[in-house]
Parts: sequence; C-alpha cells; structure tokens
Amino acid sequence: MAEYKFITRWHIAAPIERVWDAIVDSENWSQWWNAVASVEELEMGKADGVGNVRRFVWKTPLSYTLTFETRVIRIQTPVLLEATATGDTEGHGLWQLATTDRGTAVNYTWTVRTTQRWLNILAAIARPLLEWNHNVIMAQGGKGLATYLKADLIATESADQGTSVGSAFSN
Repeated sequence: MAEYKFITRWHIAAPIERVWDAIVDSENWSQWWNAVASVEELEMGKADGVGNVRRFVWKTPLSYTLTFETRVIRIQTPVLLEATATGDTEGHGLWQLATTDRGTAVNYTWTVRTTQRWLNILAAIARPLLEWNHNVIMAQGGKGLATYLKADLIATESADQGTSVGSAFSN
C-alpha cells in the first residue's frame, strides 16, 4: 500500500468557535467543500462526539472517488478533533485549531495509506500527481470554509511526506 503524510494549514479570519463548528459539522461539508460528494452518519457516538462514525465520499480533481469511514477517537473542543479512517484510505486524521491575533489557524494532518490496488500501482509512477490532487482538494476546502464563514482566507499551506510547514501547534 502507498503511504502518505499530508499537512495542510489554513489561516481564516474568523473566531475559533465558528471555524470549529463548521469543521465538526462534517455532515454539511458539501455545502462549502466542492470535493465532498456526500457524508452519512453511521454511528452517533457519545454525547461529546467520541465514537461518531461517518462515511465520506470524495470526488477528486483527477476524476476518481474515494470512500472511507472515519471514527472520532478524541475531541478537545474547540481545539482538537482526531479520527481514524478505514476504506479506500486507512489511517489517521488530526484537526488542530488555535486562536491567532488575526483569526484562527487550522492545521490538518492526514497520515494514510491507500487500499485500492490501482491507486497503489499508480502511486509508484505518479505519486506527485496524487499529492497534487490532495493539495488541490485541501486548498478548495480552505477557500470554501472561508467563504461559508464570510471570512477572509489569510493563508493556506500544504506539505507532503514530512516536509514541514510553519505551525502554531504542538502535539
């Protein structure tokens, strides 16, 4: 299986609570994130959201879809949301939010491996294209979220495979 580690950072001129509310409300991501074809809640989880399971269908700029389920394993409102993923991708996602003097810094780390045979074969020869695909989706997400919140997208950055981006976060 091809393994990836993506780090995306958005800086949005909106209060952390508004950004947090939009991110945890993933069933409505398709309203502002073009790449999200659908989100379906499969298990509600606990009152705090831990244990919640949702199935995501993503449409990509390269005209293929990815379907996977996420299970929330940790929440610290309004600064951290962590989930595992199974399906066309398997691994781990971590949303981290921090208040800045200009709004909210959002850091997303997506550490996954692809499970579809054709994607694994393609990764051997076209990995940069697949990384570009992911980064386009994430850039669209940052822009869409800012528009949804009627806020400015101050900055967006992406890094792949351990390349660092500046961060206001510690793990």
